Amino acid sequence: MFSKNKHQFLILFAAVFAIFSMISGVFVGAVNVTVPDILNIITGKMFHLQLYQGEKSTEMIIWEIRFSRVLLAFFVGASLSLAGAAFQGLLQNPLADPYTIGVSSGASLGAVIIIFFQIQVTILGSFTLPIIAVLFGMITLLIVFALTHLASGNLTNETIILAGIIISSFISAFISLLIALIPREDISQILYWIMGSVAMRGWGHVQLIVPFFVLGAAIILFHYRELNNMALGEQAAQFSGMNVKKKKTIVLIAASILTGSAVAVSGAIGFVGLVIPHLVRLMAGSNHRYVLPLSVLIGGGYLVLADLLARSIISPKELPIGVVTALIGSPIFTLLLVKNRKQKKAQL
Repeated sequence: MFSKNKHQFLILFAAVFAIFSMISGVFVGAVNVTVPDILNIITGKMFHLQLYQGEKSTEMIIWEIRFSRVLLAFFVGASLSLAGAAFQGLLQNPLADPYTIGVSSGASLGAVIIIFFQIQVTILGSFTLPIIAVLFGMITLLIVFALTHLASGNLTNETIILAGIIISSFISAFISLLIALIPREDISQILYWIMGSVAMRGWGHVQLIVPFFVLGAAIILFHYRELNNMALGEQAAQFSGMNVKKKKTIVLIAASILTGSAVAVSGAIGFVGLVIPHLVRLMAGSNHRYVLPLSVLIGGGYLVLADLLARSIISPKELPIGVVTALIGSPIFTLLLVKNRKQKKAQL
């Protein structure tokens, strides 16, 4: 009963944290707007009501710029955190995250190629870059699977991680080659995208990521029992009657969909999928029934606050959000690793 109450409290806390971060993200900006006015604008737009009687320019700033940006940051953070929790549980490796198997690097390569060659598919229009990035991320996953099968004949955890690192290193080298060949005036655009940002995005990007998020999140949340079994080891999971290879492939694909779509709309944002699941497990334990939804709420809220810091710390200029998450995430993850190492020594 105590454990159940604890988890219910944590989910409530995470929900409050997510809502608070989103309200803060919409509230803070160069144009001051009261919270009641913000709520009237958002509610009116959502339900097609005229609740706000103020200036149209203020309404546009809140709805078209701030709220869409906050929602995008939330979905990106939630996607990366959920994918990270799934990768860590599936691969039984605390260093696993959405970038471990190279999906992020593949998506980044797709985006860089679109920018480098100035490609625009007529049928896709302005969404050429994000959609191609998603496709490249999925192709990278297939390459990792193929390399894993060639190396070991099955999807072993260690081989997947090693194959991902190899492919990611190769793609990073290829991206560096393209950057070296790009005219100087285009380099800043690509570098800024690679460092990660949700600036200058709109409702179109939100609409793009939501279907991928719903699909990937539904699959992973549905497989929380399988992730709990996998955390005990592949042999124990097989003894429980689970088709390990099939379930592992399904979860990997779902996590890669989340990662690819997030990278496609925001660029490469590191340490979210690495750090947030660790913090969640410290609070809630290792049961994925609670780890997964908590990762969604806390990861989404965290990235909204990180974006708020990125656009406020050197205002009116903005920092790439990936820089902020790296500066915050690196020391936190170092402390977590040190603490984990001390705990293992104490148990010996």
